[in-house]
Amino acid sequence: MLNSFFAACGMWRLNKVRHKAGGHANNLEELRTKRREKERALRQARRDRQLVSKRLLRNEDEEQDTMEVTPGEQDVVTLFQKLHHGGTEKEAFLRPLSKALRNPSAQLTFIKLENSMHLLVGLLTGSDARCRLQAVRCLHELSHSTHTSVASACLPATPYLLTYLSGQSTKFTELCLYTLGNICPDSETVKERLLAQGIIPALAGCIQNHRHNLAVVEAAGFALFQLLQSKDAAQKVIPTVLASSLPSQLLSVLTPDPDFGLAPAIECAWCLHSLTSSSSEDHRELLAQGALRQCGSLLVSLGGAVADGNTDQGVELLVCPLLRCVGNLLSSCPAETLHSQLGGVDLVAPLCELVVALIHTLPALARETAWVLNNLTAHSTESCSALLTLNLVPRLLELLPFSQGINTMVLRVLANVAHKKKEFCIQLAELGLLSAITATLKMADQDIVTLSLEVLFMMIVSSPQTAEQFVSQGGLSVLEAIQYNSDGEMENVTGSPDPIPGQLKEKERL
Repeated sequence: MLNSFFAACGMWRLNKVRHKAGGHANNLEELRTKRREKERALRQARRDRQLVSKRLLRNEDEEQDTMEVTPGEQDVVTLFQKLHHGGTEKEAFLRPLSKALRNPSAQLTFIKLENSMHLLVGLLTGSDARCRLQAVRCLHELSHSTHTSVASACLPATPYLLTYLSGQSTKFTELCLYTLGNICPDSETVKERLLAQGIIPALAGCIQNHRHNLAVVEAAGFALFQLLQSKDAAQKVIPTVLASSLPSQLLSVLTPDPDFGLAPAIECAWCLHSLTSSSSEDHRELLAQGALRQCGSLLVSLGGAVADGNTDQGVELLVCPLLRCVGNLLSSCPAETLHSQLGGVDLVAPLCELVVALIHTLPALARETAWVLNNLTAHSTESCSALLTLNLVPRLLELLPFSQGINTMVLRVLANVAHKKKEFCIQLAELGLLSAITATLKMADQDIVTLSLEVLFMMIVSSPQTAEQFVSQGGLSVLEAIQYNSDGEMENVTGSPDPIPGQLKEKERL
């Protein structure tokens, strides 16, 4: 019976290799390329839908004023004419104009008026501080427009908005930042102009000057993130950002201190996520600045809070980008420097706790946590050993029945452990992995079945006793069923993950 078991498992592997290698030349590489391109497209689409947005900065009294203004009461044409011919009372006309510009049709009407933007820029750069504030409010309302032509119309004001980022007025600086951030996604021309005008050093200087002001740091993070979403950001934006002081400033905002506030940390973490989603060559600079240690340390702190049931103030909104930063940095960090890069930060236990804590409430985030644990264990024998010595494997085995990709990632983690040492394979068997694999081999998910067979093969090669134990648990009949249906099922296995450990350290651009 034992020989039949080895024959069945060996035949499955041989069939799989032949099927993937046969047919056309370079078929395996083509399949990998197509799958990864598809995954990148899906992640990019998800990121764009969720994260590219516009922000509108209004006070509570301004929101109340909006409710009191009836449609058509404020006519932008009339207000423009009054501003054009008015004297010292221009502030009185700018206030209702900013409210009128909340109407999408009024926005288009205003930018089509001759010299309208010239007038607004003149008031923005004038000597009257109150008019400057109201003028930037008008520009801010325009920047929130859904019409892409409005963003281009705001271009004459951008040099002055950038200059004012070095000012001392918090509210004025916020308005300038959100206005710049709002117009970024609408036009590549706008982004190129802003880069040429020096938006990167301006943002760096702004965060440096206002580093203790939460509202301004949050607004600066938002503006930078919007800029990082351009299609050619990897070529035109990210190199400039990495060459500036922005990475170190972004990392300085990632503090476990709750008094500093979550909102600015969330914005800066998403910026770092954009940087870590770029080519791996860029990560050397981020690693050199302690990005992995800083992100990992904060993730441990937040993970503990989430595990204790504390999700106040949107803690999970910060956990998500931190997970992606750590996972991407791990995939680029040389194994020999991993310990020094982490700086003593122990991620294994907190990540396991976080997966369990999120599994029911936020399964997508639980899956990403398992992905980070996968990248960590693929890199580090010490991390694999910690899973065993801290008795965390039983908790992971409990997650194998869950779907939505969670069980796949958890099984990859266990595969990493099995791949490192024969002794680890024996310990995994003693902890119940064989029984768990017998169950996963019966699942309909082809990825799970494929990965389960890979793990099983490593385990039975490591110890004949393990093979006998698997057979005694009825595993042979499960393998025979898979072999019986192999001709049809191999069609689906073609697009499954690469054999272990080939893809375990692939960087994700979620």
